[in-house]
Amino acid sequence: MPLNPSPVETIARARADLRMGVPVVLTDRAAGAIVIAAETLTPARLADLRGLGAPVLAVTARRAATLKARVYDGDLARIEVPQDADADWIAAVADPADDLARPMKGPLTTARGGEARYARAAIALAKASRLLPAALVLELNDAAALARDHALTQVALADAEALADVLSPLHSIISARVPLEVSEAGRLHVFRPEDGAEEHYAVEIGRPDRSAPVLARLHSACFTGDLMGSLKCDCGPQLRAALARMGENGSGVLLYLSQEGRGIGLANKMRAYSLQDQGFDTVEANHRLGFEDDERDFRIGADILRRMGFSQVRLLTNNPAKVDMMNAYGLTVTERVPLKVGLNPLNARYLDTKAKKSGHIL
Repeated sequence: MPLNPSPVETIARARADLRMGVPVVLTDRAAGAIVIAAETLTPARLADLRGLGAPVLAVTARRAATLKARVYDGDLARIEVPQDADADWIAAVADPADDLARPMKGPLTTARGGEARYARAAIALAKASRLLPAALVLELNDAAALARDHALTQVALADAEALADVLSPLHSIISARVPLEVSEAGRLHVFRPEDGAEEHYAVEIGRPDRSAPVLARLHSACFTGDLMGSLKCDCGPQLRAALARMGENGSGVLLYLSQEGRGIGLANKMRAYSLQDQGFDTVEANHRLGFEDDERDFRIGADILRRMGFSQVRLLTNNPAKVDMMNAYGLTVTERVPLKVGLNPLNARYLDTKAKKSGHIL
């Protein structure tokens, strides 16, 4: 049996390397590119890259719009890095934290023509690593040799592209009884993705009938709201109200999905909060960071429910898009059950934005 890692395992290594500031090599036959996340770039590594050629900074079209950088590649822009630019300059272009204090980042010149696949894969890896969606990319003719000589993780570009939008298989690890305040008949199920990403959880209340619609809630993890009682969102009240409804109903399933900050991770969510303090709403903040309005993957929730034996749900949500997605992913939503709780003076604007820009019924 071969001991070498599979493409999924190699990409998991690549995510870890990028988080630590270690470059990763993408290869496509004889050609390739060395990439490194802008967020974890150090001056020393930048100097090493410059010794190999002239890298470009790949950013999403959302970030490029804020920077007033021309987008020639549809969903991304490849910004040429000036010879005198240092790591701080690159960080300032990638991170919008000081955009208002330093609005003029350029003039910025973006690459037109040539190959954008390496840049696209690099951004996808940075997102999957819960980093800012920006990466330095340097194309090389001998990228594979460079990877071998410097013991860098080497990922086939075709594998990175093929796996980018594929839902990683989930494995049921364990379930155990957990008596809860809302119901002593509580059970926690742990599901682990095959790609090494964060685990997801299902809280089962009572013994739901698998042949009938189950009262269900897809709840994205919110450290600040669920655990700390943050007043900036309605997540904590929604979590507790959903569990209480299931307790009153005698059964239900709450999925606790590890998709903090609409799928951008806690660090980026705090960056978004900081931008909100500068006057931007939650959607505008995400866009300035380079993310879409919502980066979550609700296929995960549908997959877990199916694995638990459910095919029909009464969905506790204020978001009609969740209903559409569950139906599209093979579950039948027989009823949307409203969950309007948690409004306070500090989150009123946030909830208003969710209603006006994300279609929530509040």
